[in-house]
Order: sequence, then structure tokens, then C-alpha cells
Amino acid sequence: MAFIDFSKEVYFKTARSGGKGGQNVNKVETMAEARWNVLVSSFFSDEEKNRILTKCMGYMNMAGELLVKSQEKRGQLENKAEALKKMLNLVKKALVVPKHRKPTQPTKASKTSRIQTKKKTAEKKDQRKKISFEKE
Repeated sequence: MAFIDFSKEVYFKTARSGGKGGQNVNKVETMAEARWNVLVSSFFSDEEKNRILTKCMGYMNMAGELLVKSQEKRGQLENKAEALKKMLNLVKKALVVPKHRKPTQPTKASKTSRIQTKKKTAEKKDQRKKISFEKE
């Protein structure tokens, strides 16, 4: 399945960020918050939207928007690119459908080796017992 680039629907909100930047920290809005409304997206089907909503529940707000912040970099553009990259990775991971596991039976060799191990441990424990001498 080819991944769909939905970055046209993402919009950004900026704010002042803490951390590196010196005097810039108090003046420039370098933190970027990427927002994407999953419910109104035209790029994904309803099934894919539900999968994204359930898998990315921790990043969602009440309006159904996926929120990702970035404030690691010193520039606003770098943080926007970083937030978008994080969001794309989140959605890509959420859309992966796990393979269905087929239950299998244990092999004959594994059954016999398990029984042999059990017999050895039982024998080992038997040897630890005290020997009692009975008078007849």
C-alpha cells in the first residue's frame, strides 16, 4: 500500500518555546504544533480513519484533531518540519494492519522433549529426599 501524503490538510500553530535559544526564547515563537482533523480528512476511508483514531488516541483532542508538538530546534521552520515528520510517522504506523496469527499445534518432538525434561527434574528432586531406614 502506498502511503498518502495528507500534509495539505495539516495546519500549524506557533508559540514561544522553552529550552535553547538565549534571548530569542522570550521574543520569537519557535515552538510549532501541527494539527490535523482526522474526521474531515478527504484522503482516508472511514475504516482507516477509525484505525488512526484508535491507535493515536493519546495525541487526539476532543474535536478529533491529531496534535503533535515540536520545540527541539531553534527555528520555527525546522520545528514545523519536525512536527510534520512526527505526525506522518504516527499515521503511517497506525495504518499498518497486523498479520493474523494462525494457531499451531506443538510438534511431536517438542512434546517428547518437554516430557523428558519433566522426568529429569522429577528424578533430581527424588534424589534430594531423605532416605529412611525402616526396621523390620
